[in-house]
Parts: sequence; structure tokens; C-alpha cells
Amino acid sequence: MKNMGITEAQVLDTGQLIMDAYELGELINHSAEVKEYLYWKEQIQQDDEIQNKMKAFQKQKDFFHECERFGHFHPDYHAAKQEAEKAQSELDELEAVKRFKQAEKNVDDLLFQVSEMIAHAVSDTVKVPSNDPLPSHGCSSGGSCSGGCSI
Repeated sequence: MKNMGITEAQVLDTGQLIMDAYELGELINHSAEVKEYLYWKEQIQQDDEIQNKMKAFQKQKDFFHECERFGHFHPDYHAAKQEAEKAQSELDELEAVKRFKQAEKNVDDLLFQVSEMIAHAVSDTVKVPSNDPLPSHGCSSGGSCSGGCSI
């Protein structure tokens, strides 16, 4: 019977943990960062000019990927690459796209901070994934290793 009590306590703890996770998710969903992200996402979806530029970019990108399969040997490789970069640049110059990308980065930063807090509440050596292509901290990030991790 004692084992059953331990199992029940573990289920309760796991259940409470899941409920707390949902509550945290709701708090994040109601944050200023997520509201800003959703606002700019909607602006982009409703803007015909942006939608046309996105389609043009996707078409150029697809053509470049087709050329890329053969690498520099494909006769249209360089032109396709330049056209894809030009289409991307035209898209990135639009104010709504700039603001959307910044809002997206802000949400990513918020999620990373929350993940980092949770991970470090468990242990200082828990690795926290990041979308940063050039991270500057921890063993898993390519930074200088202090030797303190368990790897």
C-alpha cells in the first residue's frame, strides 16, 4: 500500500506540473511580445503587396534550390541566386516585414529566457536550446568550456 501512495504523489506532482505548464503558456500567450507578434503577422497576411512579394520570393527561392542541386555547374545558378536574394531584399525592406521579424525575435527571446529559467531551476548544467546561430554562453553553445559540465 505504501508504494501506491508514492505513485499517487508522483501522478499528482506530474499533473500539477502539467497544469502549471499550461498556465505558463497562457501567461506567455497574453504577453505584450506575443500580442505584437500576432498583430504584425496579421498585417502581413492582409497586405496584398507583401503577399505578392512573398510569392515572388518563394518562386525565386524554389528556382534557386532547383539550380542548387547541380551547384555552380548549373547554367542559371548565379542568376537564380541573385534573383532570390533580390526578392528577399525587396521583402525585407517593407516596414511590416521588418516589424514582424523584430516581434518574432522578441517572442523567441522571451521563450529562451523562460526555458533558461526553468532549466537552471533544475540544474546549472542543463543545456538550453537557442535559435541564436552564434551563441555566446555554455558548453552546448560553442563558447569556451569551463569543464564544469558532465560531458
